[in-house]
Parts: sequence; structure tokens; C-alpha cells
Amino acid sequence: MLDRPPQLSKPSRRLPNQRWQIHLQKTELAQKLADATNFSPIVSQLLINRGIETPEQAQAFLEPETLNLPSPLTEFPDLTVSVELLQEAIASQSKIAICGDYDADGMTSTALLLRSLRSLGAQVDYAIPSRMHEGYGINKRIVEEFHSEGVKLILTVDNGISAFEPIARAKELGLKVIITDHHDIPQKLPPADAILNPKLIAESSPYRGVAGVGVAYILAVSLAQKLDKTKGLIQPMLALFTLGTIADLAPLSGVNRRWVKRGLKLLPKSQLPGVQALIQVAGVQATGTEEQRKNVLLSTPHSPLPTPKSLKPEDIGFRLGPRINAVGRIGDPLTVIELLTTDDEGIALERAMQCEQANTSRQQMCEEIEQQAIAYVESQFLSTLQQDRVLVVVQPGWHHGVIGIVASRLVERYGVPVFIGTYEDEEHIRGSARSIPEFHVFEALEYCHDLLGKYGGHKAAGGFSLPTQNLQVLRSRLCEFANQCLQLQHLKPLLQIDAQANFNQINQELYQQLNTLHPCGIDNPDPIFWTPNVQVVEQQIVGKGHIKVTLSQTINAQQYQFKAIAWRWRDYYPLPPRLDIAYKLRENNFNGNTSLELELLGVRLAQKQLEPLNQLQLFYSHSPKPLRTTFKHNQRQYTCGVYENNSLPELRIKNSDGKVLVMQPGSTIGLLGTSREDALEIDLSLPQYDSIIQAAMQALSVLNVES
Repeated sequence: MLDRPPQLSKPSRRLPNQRWQIHLQKTELAQKLADATNFSPIVSQLLINRGIETPEQAQAFLEPETLNLPSPLTEFPDLTVSVELLQEAIASQSKIAICGDYDADGMTSTALLLRSLRSLGAQVDYAIPSRMHEGYGINKRIVEEFHSEGVKLILTVDNGISAFEPIARAKELGLKVIITDHHDIPQKLPPADAILNPKLIAESSPYRGVAGVGVAYILAVSLAQKLDKTKGLIQPMLALFTLGTIADLAPLSGVNRRWVKRGLKLLPKSQLPGVQALIQVAGVQATGTEEQRKNVLLSTPHSPLPTPKSLKPEDIGFRLGPRINAVGRIGDPLTVIELLTTDDEGIALERAMQCEQANTSRQQMCEEIEQQAIAYVESQFLSTLQQDRVLVVVQPGWHHGVIGIVASRLVERYGVPVFIGTYEDEEHIRGSARSIPEFHVFEALEYCHDLLGKYGGHKAAGGFSLPTQNLQVLRSRLCEFANQCLQLQHLKPLLQIDAQANFNQINQELYQQLNTLHPCGIDNPDPIFWTPNVQVVEQQIVGKGHIKVTLSQTINAQQYQFKAIAWRWRDYYPLPPRLDIAYKLRENNFNGNTSLELELLGVRLAQKQLEPLNQLQLFYSHSPKPLRTTFKHNQRQYTCGVYENNSLPELRIKNSDGKVLVMQPGSTIGLLGTSREDALEIDLSLPQYDSIIQAAMQALSVLNVES
């Protein structure tokens, strides 16, 4: 009967392919903390999720200015030597040269030290290696060029800790070298005169998590204090520190949390023309009315800007940072250095507009490459993705300055580690990698070291190059590594959720309490909530493939509604009528009206509708024999059974006309047809299909109990 049913193709995905990991809810502890802090139990649970379980810990976290920080001079062994070397160079007017990097951290670090050293009387210049032709970090060419220009002291920022040979060459030439970096420590340190790196200090130190710009900030402040010239220096440096720290995704804990919190308040009223110009062209206005945003975009360089009381990390992470990073990816870093070091408002606005143009080009480039990459993956690798457990995507003509961004989007889409590359010439490939939590990129690259040229990175991301002839062997080796560390259940993007919140609990009071957790970022993520069984009232596609939706939840016969946005979710439109949702809370200010909205991060079929799917998995796992039975529904006779398809259970229901309805766990889309050729995709949440599935599961449930 159903022993040899038609083999229907696997249904396409209609909802995000995600794993939801909901924090363990410690209800009693949350209530106890709520009573002690006057926060709601929901916010108390958020603190518990971040390792904060006592009122004392809560105060230290929420009010970082109350902490007593140790002097960085006692934490960084070479900081005193570094300050002395710079002090001597300033006193003797010896030429200092900074070697920076082309990402936001490296460029803000370079600008920070340029501004501070010049204001302290130093003769200082800088160089940044070419992303296109030289790659990351100081090199021998830069060292020898510095020497020929009469440089006596080299200062690296956000690089240098692994540059043994270039630093050794500098020492051969008689140059002094200070390395400031935050990357992982190699087995052999370069022979520099001083090395400042938070990875070399105690893990318990509040300075441990600073990025490259944090090390530069500590050095600059320490030098200014030694020279007793801090007046007018701290606030501009703090603005640059804040930009670089957030853009580099540094953890917002320890001194980073303390200083970034200060910096976010200072940025809107910063005296740096470049920061104001960047805020202006990006349209960042935390005061937020549409009229103000229009005024900002139409204003002249000398027009007073309506400045907010404070920015939020997402203003930098999604608005200011990308405009800085875009230049480093596809343009000339000189643009950003001039933007952040000039005191001329006209030059600042001109450079900010160049950043804007670079960012627009970067967005277009990313969109084009992403679509090409998706088409390539769908045609070549989709059918073997579960077997391969990693994607290696290499195509000609892609700009390697942006392929890392595309890699992140492919990870989000397919839920597997992604290694993406492009041809530098016929013989060489250069690429970037992005990962999922269970896959260590740097270890994977080390596993393939004999096939690669240069490579580096950490757990979540990396870069690499290789001879073109090694591509196929690299793909096989990476698949081998992925199969050693990844299980099938890992091949879905992980969404970590803080707590449940029903719509009647979401109000301005809760939102204001959430604001006390800011600044949010790495190690203190934006809170993510989930709400079960909400109804989709309205939905439409807006902008470049976003879904705008109105959601409703009924509680005690009362209806509560919220507007929501789901970015770049065109593929999932239309959403099913009943959902569990995961989201962040956002405040919308429009025409002077303030309202709360939801930013959707994940959805799944409502729990009630998932019950038969979960039962199906359970039956398949525990049944001692194949499950096959017959049942009646609406006066018609059906046969049904649970079968295996690619190691997954599959429910098949067949009617008297020979049509088969197929469903699998985790999918809201089923197939209906008599053969592979005529099978149609159908929405399993629709009542006509949901009711027959419920009837089949009931029949199988009786059979399972009897067996």
C-alpha cells in the first residue's frame, strides 16, 4: 500500500532554518534580584543570563564608573618603557612613524595616535599597507621606507605581534619599535623594544578585552599624563576609542564598557569635525523624528545639528562603522585618516561624503556577489550540503575586500561554515572564512596548512590564500574536518534567546529598564525575547526585500498588537498565520510620536502546530517496528505511515485517489502529489492540511501505544 510510496523531492524552506536556544529561566532567583534592584523579573533574568546574580554584581555592571580601576602602568609590563621612548622622541624631535591597518580598528587607532602625538609636539607620520597588494600588517617594504625617510621610532597599531621578520629588519637598521596590538600571541615574539598587548596581561584584568584602539588610547592617555598635557586631549581620543571599539566588535565588558558608555554620550557633541560630518551624512539622530532627519540631510557644514543625548552601539555598528570600514575594504584608508584628523569642517564633510559613496558601492558589490554566490551554491552544492557540512565557494571577479561580508550572509542562510574566495590571478586564490559556534576556523585552516599559502584568524573568522591547483583538495580536506566536528543538528544557525515576554508585558517602562543594560555588544548582547502563538494580522514586502508585519496576541480575552520588521526576509514571505516569534525591542520615533516595535530575528510554527511534528520524531525514535495504519477522516479512508528519508522521519498520508501528502519535522511546507513530477508545495499550517495531519497522528499514536 504505502510500502513503496512516490519519492517526492524535499520541500523548500519557508521559514528561517534555525536552532532556538532559550536560556534556562531561574524564576526564583530572578524574582529575588528584582526585589533587590526594583527591576522587573524579565530584566533580572537578563542580568542572570549575563552572569550577574547578586545586587552587588548588578550595581558594578550597571554603574561601571563606581569600579576602582588599577593603573594600566601596573597591568601592562612594557607601558612605562613605551611612554619613555615616546617622551624621548618628542624631546629630541626624532621622527616617529605609525604603521596602521585598513579596518576600522586600525584606522581609528592610527588617527587617535596621530592626533594625540601631534598635539603633544611630536614629529609623526604614518603608513597603512595596501589591502589589495600587500595584505595585513607591517612589512619589510614599509620598514625600509620609514628608514629612508629618517624615522627613528616605529609604532605599530592593531598589528605587529606576528611580524617577526619586519621587526627584526627594523632593529637591523637601528630603529626603535613599539608594538601595540591585541591579536593572539605567536610562539615567538618579535624583537621589539616594547610590546603592548592585552593578551600578555592577566585574564582577570579589566583591560584584557581592549581592541587595538583601546591599546592606543591607553598609551596616548598615559603619555599625556606623564607630560601633564591632558587638557583638551581626552574627549577627542575617547570619541575615536568608542568608534573603533564598537566597529571592531570588541567585548563590551571591563574598561571597554566603562569608556564606551562615556564615549557614546560624548560622540554627538564631539568637537572633532570628522565625527560630526560622519554623523551628519549617516543621518544618525537618536532624537529621531523624521523632520530632524530630513533637516540633517539638507543642512550645510556649518548648520547646527540637532544632537541626541547619547548614541547607541547600533548607531556605530550599523551606521558609522560600516562607512569607515567600507573605505578600508574598497577604497584608500587615507580618506578615513584625513576625516578623523582634520580640524577643517569643509575637508571633514568632503571626506565623510567619500565614505558614504564607498559604503554605497560596498553595499551594491555585496548584493551582487551574494546573489551570484547563492546561485552558484544552489546549482552546485545544495544537494550535498548535509554530507559536506561546509561550503567552499570560489569564483572569479569578486572583490576580496567584501567577500567576508558575503561569507557571513551565506552562513546565516545555510547554517554551515563558509570559505569564500576569488582568483587574484590564474595561479592564486585569496579568501575569507566565517563560521558557526561548533566549528573553529583557525583550527580548520591549520588542518589544511600544507595546501595554503598565508592564513590566519580565530574561532569565528579567518583569511587565507592558496595555489589554484589545490582548490579541490582543500574542499575535500575541509569537508573531512567539518565531518569530524559537526553533527547534523549543528547545521542550522543558532539563535540564543534570553527570555519569554508576552505582549502585555512590553511597554515603555520595560524598554527604559532595558536601556540601563546598554551599551550592548559582544559579551553583553542586545536582549532577545520570544513570544508564543502570535497571529499575523497584516504583512507586506517593503524596501529591498524586508517584511513589515503587524502581530497580535490575545491574553485574557484582550488583544495586544505590535508592528514588526524582518530584514531581508523576502524568501519567507508570506509568513504563516500563527507563529512563535523571536525578536529585539526597538523604539520608533516618527513625527514626534514614540512607539515600540519588534525587530524579528526568528520565527517558527506555533508550538500548538508543532505538536504533531514533535510526535513524529518521537514515534520514529522509539517505535520497535515500522508504523503503518489506516484511518477515516471526513468520511474518507486514508492510509498513513512513518518512513525514513535521508535519515529523517517522514509522515506520508495517502488517499483513495493515490495522492500522497508528505511532511517532515522542522518544516512548515509539505508536498502533495502522486509523483515527483506533479508534487506541489503546500502550507501545512492551513486548516485543511492541519486537520488531516492531526487525524493521522492520532491513529499512529494509538498504534504506537498498542505496539
